[in-house]
Amino acid sequence: MKYLSSRGGMSPQGFSEILLEGLAPDGGLAVPEHYPQVSHAQLQAWKNLSYAELAFEVLRNFATDIPEADLKALTSKTYTKAVYGTDEITPLRPLFDGMQVLELSNGPTLAFKDMAMQLLGNLFEYQLARVGQELNILGATSGDTGSAAEYAMRGKKGVRVFMLSPAGKMSAFQRAQMYSLQDPNIFNVAVEGLFDDCQDMVKAVSEDLEFKSRYKIGTVNSINWGRISAQVVYYFKSYLKAAPAVGDPVSFAVPSGNFGNVLAGHIARQMGLPIRRLVVATNENNVLDEFFRTGVYRPRASAETYITSSPSMDISKASNFERFVYDLVGRDPQALKALWDTLKRDGQFDLSGEARFAEVESRYGFVSGSSSHANRLETIREVYERTGTLIDTHTADAVKVARQYVEPGVPMVVLETALAVKFAETIEEATGQIPPVPAAYAGIEKLPQRVVGMKASVAEIKQLIVQNTGL
Repeated sequence: MKYLSSRGGMSPQGFSEILLEGLAPDGGLAVPEHYPQVSHAQLQAWKNLSYAELAFEVLRNFATDIPEADLKALTSKTYTKAVYGTDEITPLRPLFDGMQVLELSNGPTLAFKDMAMQLLGNLFEYQLARVGQELNILGATSGDTGSAAEYAMRGKKGVRVFMLSPAGKMSAFQRAQMYSLQDPNIFNVAVEGLFDDCQDMVKAVSEDLEFKSRYKIGTVNSINWGRISAQVVYYFKSYLKAAPAVGDPVSFAVPSGNFGNVLAGHIARQMGLPIRRLVVATNENNVLDEFFRTGVYRPRASAETYITSSPSMDISKASNFERFVYDLVGRDPQALKALWDTLKRDGQFDLSGEARFAEVESRYGFVSGSSSHANRLETIREVYERTGTLIDTHTADAVKVARQYVEPGVPMVVLETALAVKFAETIEEATGQIPPVPAAYAGIEKLPQRVVGMKASVAEIKQLIVQNTGL
C-alpha cells in the first residue's frame, strides 16, 4: 500500500515513511492510493477474534511495509487487559431507544484517543529504532489528544513531545492529566488563544520544510494516518458485536470536532463494512453540521468559536475534513486543491449546487446535527435517570443527535468520547452527582504542574523546540 498527498504534490510513500510525518510537503494530507476491500466472508471469519487479533487483520492492509510478525507483536503488545482494564477492550453497552454506547474510554487517560495513541507510541518507538532516528512530536490538543499522546510517548526512546493547548479552555481534570507529568521528554505549552490557534501553529511549523527536516518534526494529531488507521479497527469490532448478522446494516453516531474519529468510520465503510449511516454530531461550533446540511464549508475565526461544555469539539477548522472531500471530488487532487485555494481566498467554499454534494448521504452515508449546553444537560440527566450511568458531555451531544436518525431494525452505536469524570462540573450541574474518580487519578488536580505559557507565536514554539532538542 502506497500513500499520496490529497493535493497531489507528494511521490508515493510507504506506511512507515508517512508514520513519522505530519502534513505532506505540499500542505496536503496523506491518503491511501486505494481502500482495501473486506468481504462478508472475511467479516464472518473475524467475528470471534480478540481486539488485538482484529487490529492486526485490519492494519496489515495499511501497514504493508512492516513485517507481519512485527505488526502482530505490536498489536498484541498494545491491546491488552493490562492497558485497557478489560479483555474486551471496547465493550458495547445497551442504552435505550435502539441505541448502544461503544466504550472507548478504558485506556490510561480515560478517553477514546487512547485507542489509537497507545498503538502509535509503540509504532513510533519501533520505527525510530529501525531507522536510527529521533523525533520531536509537535501537537495541538483541545482536551484529550494531548494527554493520550503524552501517556503513550512518555519514556519512549528517541521521542520528545511538545504539546500545545489553549490556556484555560480545557477542564481542570484534562489540564491536570497533562500538566502534572514530570517526564523530561514531555513539554506542555499553554497558548493564549483557542485550539484553532494551536493547530495553526502546528501546521505553520510543518509547512516550514527546512525546519521540519532539520529538527525531525512529527505529529500525533489526527492528521497522522497511523492514528486514523488504528481508529478504523473499533468500527469493525463494534459492528461485529452489534449487527444481528454479518451483512446487516449498523449506524454510528460520532461526536465530531477535527473529523478524525468519524473519518475512520468513513474509511471502514469504504472498505466494505455495512455501515448504514455516519451521524456527525457537533456542539455549538457547528461548521461540519452546516456543511452536511447546506453544502457550505465555512470555518469560523477564533472570535466566532464558542467555548462550550464539550470542549474537545470547540474546533472550527476540521483538519481531517480534507480527506473526506478528497473522496467526495472523486479522489482528484487538482479538484481538491482548487477547493482549498477557494477556501484560503474566500474563507469558504460551496458545493450545494453540485451533483457530488447529493452523494454525501446517498453514497457516503453522512448525516449530521448539533447540540447545545441545554441539550447536553438534558441528555446526561435522562441517561442517568434511565440507566444509572453517567456519560460525558461529548457523548451526550452524540446521543442527542443520534436519536433523530434511529431506524427500526438498524442498531445505532454511539461512540463514547471519555469518562464523565473529565467533565465533572457539567455532570454535577446536570445530575447533582459528582462522577467517581478512578483510583489511579485520585488527587490529580492537586499535583504540581509543569507547563510553559506562550503567545500564539510560531517563532516562539520553534525557539522552544530548538532549546530542548539535541538535534
